[in-house]
Amino acid sequence: MTAAMKLDHKLTSAGDAKRWIEANQVKYVLAQFVDIHGSAKTKAVPATHFEEILTSGAGFAAFAIWGMGIGPHGPDYMAKGDLSTLSLIPWMPGYARIVCDGHVNDAPHQYCSRVILKNQIKRLTERGLTMNTGIEPEFSLLVRDADGKIQPHLESDCLAKPCYDYKGLARTHEFLDKLTQSLIATGIDVYQIDHEDANGQFEINYTYTDCLTSADHYIFFKMAASEIAHSLGLVCSFMPKPFSHLPGNGTHMHISMSDARNGNLFQDKTDAQGLDLSGMAYHFLGGILKHARALTALACPSINSYKRLVVGRSLTGATWAPAYISYGNNNRSTMVRIPPGRLELRLPDGSTNPYLSTAALIAAGLDGLDNKIDPGAAQNENLYDYSPAQLKAKKIGLLPQNLNEALVALENDKVLSGALGEAFVGEFIELKRMEWVDYQRHVSDWEVKRYLEFF
Repeated sequence: MTAAMKLDHKLTSAGDAKRWIEANQVKYVLAQFVDIHGSAKTKAVPATHFEEILTSGAGFAAFAIWGMGIGPHGPDYMAKGDLSTLSLIPWMPGYARIVCDGHVNDAPHQYCSRVILKNQIKRLTERGLTMNTGIEPEFSLLVRDADGKIQPHLESDCLAKPCYDYKGLARTHEFLDKLTQSLIATGIDVYQIDHEDANGQFEINYTYTDCLTSADHYIFFKMAASEIAHSLGLVCSFMPKPFSHLPGNGTHMHISMSDARNGNLFQDKTDAQGLDLSGMAYHFLGGILKHARALTALACPSINSYKRLVVGRSLTGATWAPAYISYGNNNRSTMVRIPPGRLELRLPDGSTNPYLSTAALIAAGLDGLDNKIDPGAAQNENLYDYSPAQLKAKKIGLLPQNLNEALVALENDKVLSGALGEAFVGEFIELKRMEWVDYQRHVSDWEVKRYLEFF
């Protein structure tokens, strides 16, 4: 990689950016944002008009975008670029990408997911705090057979317990290398790659950073993985549960808090429970647990999500998805696992909009801080072995088991809806209830096979 290919993150002006664009022979810049579902949306802007993305913004018909709260008679949605996010797109030579915030009538649009997250980050900044997150994306690498049905991309990737399998990793090295090198070329520090617990499932880990940058990186990761897979004749899916008999795709989020002087404020080596957590971390955790059911609607926002959040064991013997509102010391049967000095929220899946789930996480955690919410004692046993009576005795709640349950919880959670904006939450719930109704009315193959001649 030449020096010219690397983005100088100290770019502070449009002039600096234009010189970088010229040095890297960029012909087009993608003005990129996400819709309410977290799907990347873009316009290609010729490099000669790059400055317009920074000033007036790239214009979009808002009614054509999911969840912007604007009808066909409303104003345009203007995507204004954040200069710090300008980067090359290695799998698209001649293209760069800049992440944008939505503006309507020259003001930040309160239905824009990134704006919603920035509003919550402002609440942290006012307290001198920075929330850092490390997102761990799991994904399925698939192919379609002659009938159009999906299956793992390699017939040989068929072990009953394939986690960390060498052969599965080695035989996928071309895709994994292209993806990893694309991320590294844009400044995303990849440090581990592995085959996960489902056939055809992988995870690529990259370094944590502030939560806004982390969300930006996650969207870029999905863009890269999807298009690089497509170029190789494959399908890269972040669907939470593509196969009923295999583990699903989680998007675990590691969380810590820092300030300008003290580093990780969630870490305390004197913690009486031995989890290396500070009082601040426990209160933040208390807020997460209190709002867990409502948070689920944003962390797991698809019908398919709830095929992953089920009570019981994974058929491969390893459990990666939570079902219970609880936390524990390195306990993967809880909703929040505690690696020393930080929180790992195991709730989000591959369908989450990272800006919205992170914004909701901040709102829940700040409620915990402000009201000093006690998360209770850590659960350090395998909760999947517990009976309903044991769970009830320990006052361990169950996460929603379908999307409608989660939407009801979000609708009734005044803290989260107030923080994210009641109008926006109303839009989110309306769209997701339409999805729920469509699902309820759909006649599945399972129903036909079971009931066609049953009665």
